Amino acid sequence: MQCPECKSTHIRQNGNRRGKQNHICVDCGRQFIDDYTALRGYSDEVKRECLKMYVNGMGFRAIERVKGVHHTTVINWVRQVGELLPDAYDPQTTPEVGQLDVACFP
Repeated sequence: MQCPECKSTHIRQNGNRRGKQNHICVDCGRQFIDDYTALRGYSDEVKRECLKMYVNGMGFRAIERVKGVHHTTVINWVRQVGELLPDAYDPQTTPEVGQLDVACFP
């Protein structure tokens, strides 16, 4: 095993941290664990489904009941996606395509 900082092999055990063996490098003093696991989280598919439910008018707590994702997590996802959207269109520009609905009155 090598130190991730100085690549030294002079390493000692240094107790446990969150159920995993903690090590310390004698040369540089860096503490580390030898087995890093990926961060846990929701898949992109679950995020996409929750956002689709929100766009279709479902409430945050209803999404929580159906999908099992906490409502504040869904709120944070909506905020993250909202920051990617443009602020507003420029009212000074004229759109190239328009639509006119004509109602028929007797």
